[in-house]
Amino acid sequence: MSSSPVTLSPTRKALAGVQYLFVAFGATVLVPLLVGLDPSTALFSAGVGTLLFHLVTQGKVPIFLGSSFAFIAPIVKATELYGLGGALFGCVGVAAVYGLMSLLIRLFGLRFIDRLFPPVVIGPIIMLIGLSLSSSAVKMASTNWILAGISLATAVGVTLYGRGMLKLIPIFLGIVVGYVADLAFFDVDFSQVAAAPWFGLPHFILPEKFSWAPILFMIPVAIAPVIEHIGDVYVVNNVTGENFVKSPGLHRTMLGDGAACLFASLIGAPPVTTYSEVTGAMSLTRITDPLVFRIAALTGIVFSLVGKVSALLRSIDQAILGGIMLLLFGTIAGAGISSLLHSRINLSSARNVVIISVTLTTGIGGAAFQYGRFSLAGIGLSAVVAVVLNLLLPERAEDRTPTPSPVAEPADEAAQHGSETTHNAGETTHPAAPAEETPATAAPTADASTAAPAAAPEA
Repeated sequence: MSSSPVTLSPTRKALAGVQYLFVAFGATVLVPLLVGLDPSTALFSAGVGTLLFHLVTQGKVPIFLGSSFAFIAPIVKATELYGLGGALFGCVGVAAVYGLMSLLIRLFGLRFIDRLFPPVVIGPIIMLIGLSLSSSAVKMASTNWILAGISLATAVGVTLYGRGMLKLIPIFLGIVVGYVADLAFFDVDFSQVAAAPWFGLPHFILPEKFSWAPILFMIPVAIAPVIEHIGDVYVVNNVTGENFVKSPGLHRTMLGDGAACLFASLIGAPPVTTYSEVTGAMSLTRITDPLVFRIAALTGIVFSLVGKVSALLRSIDQAILGGIMLLLFGTIAGAGISSLLHSRINLSSARNVVIISVTLTTGIGGAAFQYGRFSLAGIGLSAVVAVVLNLLLPERAEDRTPTPSPVAEPADEAAQHGSETTHNAGETTHPAAPAEETPATAAPTADASTAAPAAAPEA
């Protein structure tokens, strides 16, 4: 679904950049609020990370990077084990995964990714990202069910009935309406807002000391965002009509994302990922100039330097965030199921059922592996289990293709194997990439980390 790009004056480019930041703003600041970090630091990291991405990709790829939801639960768990500074420094491991994948893609292409991370591995991992956070959502919402219900109802309403750009910002609107209700019916403490300076640097958390334990803890968690990245680049290809897989190359986009994650880990911000909401906005506006995305990044940096913005965001009631989480995290789990269905995984195959069930049970049941100071638990351990089972259990032809439905018409069968799959956020479709260019996991990526619940969120 490519479209002709729109030519804009410098003023309109600046306004479009602010608009794109507005689309990504809600999700970008929600992640740090949920894990106890400074939202201004996350905005600063998203802005600088996006600029680093554009530098590495030669300024060709129109992508915006923002806080990744995939790392909420791992950061919370790693904080319990290693402290907040250690947990964030552990995100260096995320950057290492991106760097390694960039090198392997450069050397061997994409086929090896399909072997290591097929949909039967990625699907349950995405499901766990949402399911592992469900108890936190209920706990936060239960502090004030009225506010939680208002924010949830707003986000659901925008998701179901919003049109155009409005449909891309249910998280932002849910928080805004919930906050207005809090102002109208409850007490909001503005003392920190009044005391905060107008301008100042974000609250950086610098690494205290090097440690392998948190780095190794975070490495397996990066699997889902890496696969998501590949799918998002193909979606951007479709929206712009360009082929960024060839120029500047998928290895460069992967390296750019890794550089942004490395920067985030060194200043105390959550890891970043490609934002499908912004890609969806791009498909609506047809504004594909990468310069506009760099303007969005610079605008985010400017906002991060306004001290009262961070203080205002911190005054948001936990119940408002909990209401948004009730929808968001359930949608993330649904995105994992959607990934399995869109990839035509044979769910009647004993092999596939074993991989999915053991992966889910390991993650939900709280299994942990510890050796000395090294610990692996939650999503990270489940990711390792899924990859190992996929490599060890022999795969047969019937494991890859489901049994045809007895009521399916031949035309329907052909349609299911057609060249288009629906992607999230922008409700765009993109042609499946040729087999020699992309693994089966790339095209139907179920994004679970950032997307507004307007469709499947990102990993």
